[in-house]
Amino acid sequence: MEVILKKDMQPLGFQDDVVVVKPGYGRNFLIPKGFAVLATEAARKVHAENVKQRAKKDEKAKADANALATKLSSLSLKVGAKAGETGKIFGSVINVQVGDALKAAGVDIERKNIKILGGGIKNLGTYEAEVKLHREVTAKFSFEVVAE
Repeated sequence: MEVILKKDMQPLGFQDDVVVVKPGYGRNFLIPKGFAVLATEAARKVHAENVKQRAKKDEKAKADANALATKLSSLSLKVGAKAGETGKIFGSVINVQVGDALKAAGVDIERKNIKILGGGIKNLGTYEAEVKLHREVTAKFSFEVVAE
């Protein structure tokens, strides 16, 4: 079953993408919740016109995302965490803390778009994260986990 996404859905795709999903998933979840519409001929024509009109807006959004990516690469970010004397953190640092540190630095990014590379952080040190800013733009930045 082919559907046209109305919103960005992380595992499936982005807004205005035509994706193939299982019929039950499309009929019982995506379409009733308003996340997608069935890809009929009329819907495809409307979709083509919408994509054509959004092309200029998308170029501006991509340029803004590239500017934000260069800002992130030059950013010096510190994330505070409670740690023992050996440098082991009580708990772990996840994308929520990284998102809060970015917000404190003046960069507002949704935490679901932040992915910490290398898995969970259990020790003090320098780590890398990746942020999806646009469907075609991802930025990597490093941050330091310091003891509070």
